Amino acid sequence: MALGGARPDFPADFIFGAGTSAYQYEGATDEDGRSPSIWDTFTHEGRMPDKSTGDLGADGYHKYKVSSGLINFDEDVKLMSDTGLEAYRFSISWSRLIPRGRGPINPRGLEYYNNLINELVKLGIEIHVTLYQLDFPQILEDEYQGWLSPRVVEDFTAYADACFREFGDRVRHWTTMDEPAVAAVGGYDSGTFAPGRCSKPFGRDDDCPAGNSSVEPYVAAHNSILAHASAVKLYRDKYQATQQEGVGMNVYTHWTLDPLVYGDYPKTMKEKVGSRLPLFTEEQSSMIRGATDFISVNHYTSVYISDRSDSAETGRPHDVYGDMSVAFRSTRDGTPTPMFVPTNMVVDPQGLQCLLEYLSDTYKNIPVYVQENGQFSFTSFLAIYHLAESFAQDSKESIYDQKRVDFLRGYIGSTLAALRNGANVKGYFVWSFLDLYEFLAGYGSRYGLYHVDFQDAELPRKPKLSAQWYSKFLSDVGIKVEKTNISTDASSHAEQ
Repeated sequence: MALGGARPDFPADFIFGAGTSAYQYEGATDEDGRSPSIWDTFTHEGRMPDKSTGDLGADGYHKYKVSSGLINFDEDVKLMSDTGLEAYRFSISWSRLIPRGRGPINPRGLEYYNNLINELVKLGIEIHVTLYQLDFPQILEDEYQGWLSPRVVEDFTAYADACFREFGDRVRHWTTMDEPAVAAVGGYDSGTFAPGRCSKPFGRDDDCPAGNSSVEPYVAAHNSILAHASAVKLYRDKYQATQQEGVGMNVYTHWTLDPLVYGDYPKTMKEKVGSRLPLFTEEQSSMIRGATDFISVNHYTSVYISDRSDSAETGRPHDVYGDMSVAFRSTRDGTPTPMFVPTNMVVDPQGLQCLLEYLSDTYKNIPVYVQENGQFSFTSFLAIYHLAESFAQDSKESIYDQKRVDFLRGYIGSTLAALRNGANVKGYFVWSFLDLYEFLAGYGSRYGLYHVDFQDAELPRKPKLSAQWYSKFLSDVGIKVEKTNISTDASSHAEQ
């Protein structure tokens, strides 16, 4: 396993941070004018394995409302500063900022994000904003089925315009959307993500009230690509000259990245999916080609794949996984499965190095950010797929997370190795800054550097060993963490 060096081993303009997302972090889902998102609907219908909702999140929305004398400050932003974060990546809730999906801005939502951004600026923390991270406004979903309609392009562009206008004087790094292909598969193929559309036999437990798993994932992703490109065009035409930074997309596969670099889907994809795959017009192809200033990736694990195009399933209806025609294995000799199920996400830092070098080699050396990389609490996460009766809030999870420290050391080391081999990597963000509501696992899976006690009404934060380690790494110390028995003092295990 590659091991991380010290902060000075990286270029001076390389940025280290951590992230959250609006639905997972903010809470306050029915306060101050926010309207429901598709994730509010999805969770309140009991579609999560543990029947949880994100109503609470990590209660980040209320962490600004703390007074010290006459000065307001944000508890979590102060923690970021104390940790030494150089950057913070977060998403904006479309439903909080523009509750009707289009039209007037919600003053309270605008105030919240302005307060957050101003606090980050004051403390010298670089801001990376994702416009959309899975929480589409329910009001637009009801009106025209969201990402399945080309009408979403105009509404998303208008929403992006509002964000660029209101926050662009302080925000320099914009990501339009997080993993649209993952959202397309989860939301329109397997039904495990909101809005939970799918068709038999592809949905989880055949729970498919509506949808078409063979067609809708491709339509949703297609409209996402067009919406992204439209927002980028607007930014470049209207804002980039004065804001002088860029807009990118968080990508998953060639499915979304090839169009943004080369203007069309991969040839093999067009051949396999056939008439179910929407086509770009010449005008659209021209608009999307080159419509990204950087690439962002989320990386958690690596898998082995093998060809299964000659399997017995060839004659049945195909969903996205069927069209891939591959078998997935978590280890070289593992049991093959027809789809990727994250029950055994192996730690493989070299996989990230290979990915970063591949992206630079294949996609014209476009700058790349690792926007999410982290390790979950394995026992709780596994319980989802084994259908355990209860895997909810594990408030006793140890803050002495040696395995997460080892994970970070390895993956930061692999990022450095990719840089030294010529990959154009510009930043690395830990997922997540603190424990959140996770889209697949509710409160039963913890990724945070900071422990959140979800059973305490105040949701107190407490640094884990990984927070101690990351802080020391960022302070230019260059540390290793002893693999010794845990003591009562987390910081005692982080040594120079």
